[in-house]
Amino acid sequence: MSNVYQNIAGQIGEMSKSHVKIATYILENQTTVPFLTVGKLAKMAGVSDATVVRFATSLGYSGYPEMQQYMQSSVQQQLTTTDRLKMSQKVYNRENSGVYEVFQDDIANIKSTMEKLDEAEFYKAVECLLQARRVYVIANRSAISLGVFLQYYLQIILNNVEMLQSLEASSEKLYNLSEEDVVIGVSFSRYTKSTVQMFSFAKEKNAKTIAITDNLLSPLIPYADIPLTASSQMPSFIDSFVAPLSLINALIMFVGKEKPEDIQDRLETLEDIWSHFDVFQRGKME
Repeated sequence: MSNVYQNIAGQIGEMSKSHVKIATYILENQTTVPFLTVGKLAKMAGVSDATVVRFATSLGYSGYPEMQQYMQSSVQQQLTTTDRLKMSQKVYNRENSGVYEVFQDDIANIKSTMEKLDEAEFYKAVECLLQARRVYVIANRSAISLGVFLQYYLQIILNNVEMLQSLEASSEKLYNLSEEDVVIGVSFSRYTKSTVQMFSFAKEKNAKTIAITDNLLSPLIPYADIPLTASSQMPSFIDSFVAPLSLINALIMFVGKEKPEDIQDRLETLEDIWSHFDVFQRGKME
């Protein structure tokens, strides 16, 4: 079923009228549909949300998320940023309150992430971070925004966290990896080669690996001891990092819950330093 479009086309003759409407819309919009939520696809095809879910299961998929993963996998390497910009111009516009649809799509991404979250894997990631000798965060291009946020707050809690980006600048640190270290790879479609290469090398060095990515078809997954996925699909030239950031927030919070005394001591020290160097703008009432 890896070729999802052939699967749909091969079964269209046996579908109900409502399912034919969905199939037709998908086959006519193969570059756009993979980035649509259930609700948006239902709206575009003129059917209900439940009908879209039944359509996916009738084709043999576990649900819409699995079918969507296969659709995304088939187009994500082919779409350029320009293609995605054109896509967003079709989907979002002022006349149809497009700005509110952006918020709705972000909400849908968070809901999808919550539904797919493997709590056992999440708490396993928390334990790995708490026990790590050192933690390395690998992120490149747009995912740097997520990596910097994750590294900044984990460093406050654990005091042993470092950001890795280029292969050239990080080769010595990667060489010294061991099973006592944890490496977090952060990458979303379109995946960055250097992130995958560094993450796979970390696995070779027997470091514990945690992947933060968009789905189980991500090239990070084969090298991940612990996979954590967050929905990022949006018919736009940018990725939606609302749900991934929410997942990272949760990870930081639960690591912090296990080290309250350490955090308090560290924050008090940091507050003294920030005050000494007058880091923050003071309000008029201060």
